[in-house]
Amino acid sequence: MIEKKAFGRTGHMSTRVLFGAAALGGVSQEEADQTLALLLRYGVNHIDTAHSYGKAELRIGPWMPEHRDKFFLATKTEQRTYEGAWAELETSLELLKTDHIDLWQMHVLITEEGWQTAMGPNGALEAFVKAREQGIVRYLGVTGHELVVPRMHLRSLERFDFDTVLLPYNYVLMQDSQYAADFEALMAVCAERNVAVQTIKSLCRRPWPLNVARNRSTWYQPLETQDAIDKAVHWVLGNECVFLNTVGDITLLPQVLEAAANFVQRPSDAEMSALIEEQTMTSLFV
Repeated sequence: MIEKKAFGRTGHMSTRVLFGAAALGGVSQEEADQTLALLLRYGVNHIDTAHSYGKAELRIGPWMPEHRDKFFLATKTEQRTYEGAWAELETSLELLKTDHIDLWQMHVLITEEGWQTAMGPNGALEAFVKAREQGIVRYLGVTGHELVVPRMHLRSLERFDFDTVLLPYNYVLMQDSQYAADFEALMAVCAERNVAVQTIKSLCRRPWPLNVARNRSTWYQPLETQDAIDKAVHWVLGNECVFLNTVGDITLLPQVLEAAANFVQRPSDAEMSALIEEQTMTSLFV
């Protein structure tokens, strides 16, 4: 089984590995149901999805009548206005077949225009606060990609007391001195406020090379061997302050869960440097 820890101030004891339901965006219901069986086998008790993840919410919905109490359920919206966010929340509730969401997140909140709209009058933040007041959602968060995201999350936390953040985190990315400094600055604030930190892109090998056929549903080329996946997953889990969201491809999910279940300690810098050379790893964000 996979270790559990308190998911920030929510108090929920989430598995250190959260199921990243982007992996369900293009699969059949039968494949999704097989994925549910795998999650239950490993004791994963936290699902992170988004309305923009293809058919993911639709695929999760049939699980909820029987299994809702087994999962902390999170979803996201990319809508920046009050009306847009509220309408999307209603759709998410319908697709997910539930009357409440544990965590609702502003997704990919990294541009100036989007941030100003979401945080301004009649912005998404007003919908978020109303939904929480009405008990439709319990907790609120922000997510993002790109190198700017730690700084944007700090800005969002200055504007509003969000319960969670989500951003990229892997060994290669943390060799970027500016990103590493920004990430650690965000971590310090999150630790002080007991904000849960979710991480993505643990299995990123590099952007897809132009001459390589895309045989996975991830938008980057992922690591694929069990040894490489073990090292990448164990490196992230070696930071006891973060959670790891699983890879966006159900065919790699068993290897990620197996790596997490076997976690003992973080690989050394020497081991990770050797992995970079062996797998020709590069940063996803340039």
